[in-house]
Amino acid sequence: MAAALAAAALTAAPAQTAAAAPAQVPRPTTLYTPPANPDAHRQILELAGQGRIRDAAGVLAMTLTPQAVWFGDGTPDQVRASVRRTVEDAARRHALPVLALYDIPGRDCAQYSAGGAAGTAQYEAWIDAVRAGIGRLPATVILEPDSLSLLPSDCGQDDAQGSRTTERYTEIHYAVDALEPLAGTKVYLDAGHSGWHSVSDIVPRLVTGGVGDATGFFLNISNYRTDSELAWYGKLISSCLSYVSAGGPAADCPDQWWPVNDAQAWLDAHVHEAPSAMKHFVTDTSRNGQGPWTAPAGVYSDPQEWCNPPGRGTGARPTLDTGDPLADAELWVKIPGESDGQCTRGTAGPDDPERGHPDPAAGRWFPQQALELVHGANPRLVR
Repeated sequence: MAAALAAAALTAAPAQTAAAAPAQVPRPTTLYTPPANPDAHRQILELAGQGRIRDAAGVLAMTLTPQAVWFGDGTPDQVRASVRRTVEDAARRHALPVLALYDIPGRDCAQYSAGGAAGTAQYEAWIDAVRAGIGRLPATVILEPDSLSLLPSDCGQDDAQGSRTTERYTEIHYAVDALEPLAGTKVYLDAGHSGWHSVSDIVPRLVTGGVGDATGFFLNISNYRTDSELAWYGKLISSCLSYVSAGGPAADCPDQWWPVNDAQAWLDAHVHEAPSAMKHFVTDTSRNGQGPWTAPAGVYSDPQEWCNPPGRGTGARPTLDTGDPLADAELWVKIPGESDGQCTRGTAGPDDPERGHPDPAAGRWFPQQALELVHGANPRLVR
């Protein structure tokens, strides 16, 4: 599931519209660190006051790590001003901001992070405001987590004609067409993660959503899959997109569950495009330092393994230098320390049975989980 909105407490700035721009704008080589959740600061002070200096230092290090700024809801004027202030603050610091846009109609299948625009016209006006806010300043856009991996047709929200899913594709493609042409902007589309959709399932969704006009796709937002697993999944998706763009059917492509040698042999035989010409990807490493959680067998009717799993840790530090020709960045998109929602794992609740108390609402600071992420960090946050 996608992260809940990390609200931006930003003041108004003059609106600017995107003008005709040169083919390229220099992009910073360092990533932007936004202001931290105020409740993180409170936890740091409380820990320090209790003499738990190492824990306080760990939470502080976590908040000082570059991470995304989330935007969702709000009027077009509000999001224009908020986005503008973020990209201008990043530009002053010679840093690249990561903007997670989260306002798609029917987002999160109306579950933990429900909300979003009321319809296509409202969403397009919201995207136009984001475009005006970015202008010609550099930005990386994470476009609508879960929007393609959780279509209305996946969660029983569509009608018999599939019109809501058709609208979803229209909305995503509109956003790509509005934002990717901006001089300093790169847009990435939702491809879920390696433990979810098969390659042959997610690739047609990306194509219909307009990945051909975007820089690429993103993986693992708010999830816990390992770096090596994601790198392989990303390579398979990029390769399948290349194969499909040349006229091949996605159904032919190897999935992540194929034997690696068999899949690589297929790639060698069918994909000949240079990595520089293929669709690239970015991954969210904010909470995958210990990999995914496996729920105890037979205990929960719905383990919700994605939802505030215990014993996780932050993962690889954000970087634009991945060493992988297809991977543009490792990012902290989900804000580590913010709750995924109130997880009951198929029980009557309200307690999270793995924790013995209710979890905070989606997007609220979760002190217990924040400390778990610090203690399980891989690599360590403090020495």
